[in-house]
Amino acid sequence: MSPSPANEANGRTGLDSSGHKETHLKRAIGPGLLLLFIVGDMLGTGIYALTGQVAKEVGGAAWLPFIVAFIVAYVTARSYLELVTKYPQAAGAALYVHKAFGIHFLTFLVCFTVMASGITSASAAARSFAANFVKGFHLDVGPSGVMAVALGFMIVLMIINLRGVSESVKVNVVLTLIELSGLLMVIGASIYFISGGEADFSRAVAFETPEDKNTFLALSTATSLAFFAMVGFEDSVNMAEETKNPSKIFPRIMLTGLGIGVVTYTVVSICAVAVVPVAELAATETPLTTVVKTAVPGFPIDQVFPFIAMVAVANGALLNMLMASRLLYGMSKQNVLPPLLGRVLPKRQTPWAGILVTTGIALVLITVLSLDDRGSTISLLGGTTSLLLTGVFTIVNIAVLVLRRDRIDRQHYSAGRITPVIGVVACTYLTLPWSSGRPIAQYEIAGFLLLLGVVLWAITYVVNRVVRDQRTEVRDPSKLG
Repeated sequence: MSPSPANEANGRTGLDSSGHKETHLKRAIGPGLLLLFIVGDMLGTGIYALTGQVAKEVGGAAWLPFIVAFIVAYVTARSYLELVTKYPQAAGAALYVHKAFGIHFLTFLVCFTVMASGITSASAAARSFAANFVKGFHLDVGPSGVMAVALGFMIVLMIINLRGVSESVKVNVVLTLIELSGLLMVIGASIYFISGGEADFSRAVAFETPEDKNTFLALSTATSLAFFAMVGFEDSVNMAEETKNPSKIFPRIMLTGLGIGVVTYTVVSICAVAVVPVAELAATETPLTTVVKTAVPGFPIDQVFPFIAMVAVANGALLNMLMASRLLYGMSKQNVLPPLLGRVLPKRQTPWAGILVTTGIALVLITVLSLDDRGSTISLLGGTTSLLLTGVFTIVNIAVLVLRRDRIDRQHYSAGRITPVIGVVACTYLTLPWSSGRPIAQYEIAGFLLLLGVVLWAITYVVNRVVRDQRTEVRDPSKLG
């Protein structure tokens, strides 16, 4: 049963189905905080760490994949808006799939996939944070040292998360403002460089592809990676139960956030390739730091910028871990996951069980992949995040059409008839290996995570069945001695 609006708004407590005292999530997010949440999520690891990797696929026209990714994200965001304004609860895609199809296994798998995408995204951010940390402090440490920084960083995020959503979102405000200042710094330094007549804008229209790919496949590969930068809107719907009047504010705020994101990515991408050759951008895990250092070599701004980049990717990681823990909480309330994952700290009103579980998985993932030397770890994790989510988005766009039969007695956003169909086709295209051009390693990581999800589903199914059988025995007088 869903909690009453009054209880949600005031953070009151009641009794759950098992008779335990139940604490609901606190509605602490207004329009301004929601916009900063979406913008902060979009302008984190994607722009600070993956600009060079996108340029590696398409050359100087790195801005084009971001625009194509935005179009696909916009179409899917409209489907999400219809659903989040109809069902303003935590759990996002998993909740919508559960309502549309009612298949326990499919719901669980979608839930786990979205959670895994948040964790892979946060892990990519942790790796980028560690790279900037080492560069900023001029540390001479090996892979184990970088891994230690990333693990410590994730533990700090867990503590912030446990403190409460109000504290987490306030931290997001500060971090978002800092990361925006960093992007303004990149643009300002680039303008200074351009005004000196040293920029090469011809690179911004040069489409260069790897030898083993044609132009169309290279664009698909780059778009698949760039899509990682556009998924902030999906994270935000998992915060619906902590948002004030979500049915009213979500449409305007979500589309505004997407618009700010695509404009920023386009401008920064053009500036980056005009200042730094593509090969140099693609060879570093800190591309924007390289841009600033090249544009103003005589100014010590390059000594400050790595720390701004650290803040930016930390923000993305914080928001993704917020999303993942709330998703587990939401699906627990829908009886798809064990009740333990729905437990909330009475005073802090945070889903402590979900936070501990998602952080634990992230620590394992970071440890394993930090020891894997198959190309760029950040690119691999970012691409895997995109892969997981395009698969989920395909199902969500279908769910919109199915749930049109579910009439509700309040006004909500409508995605239209054609938009969800376009979303299904576009997201399927970016998911399939023969059309997306993704490296096989992304499918290997995603496959492993999904296999883990299947195992957890089986465990959950068995545990729930045992509990039901025990309750039946207690209630049946013939079973009593």
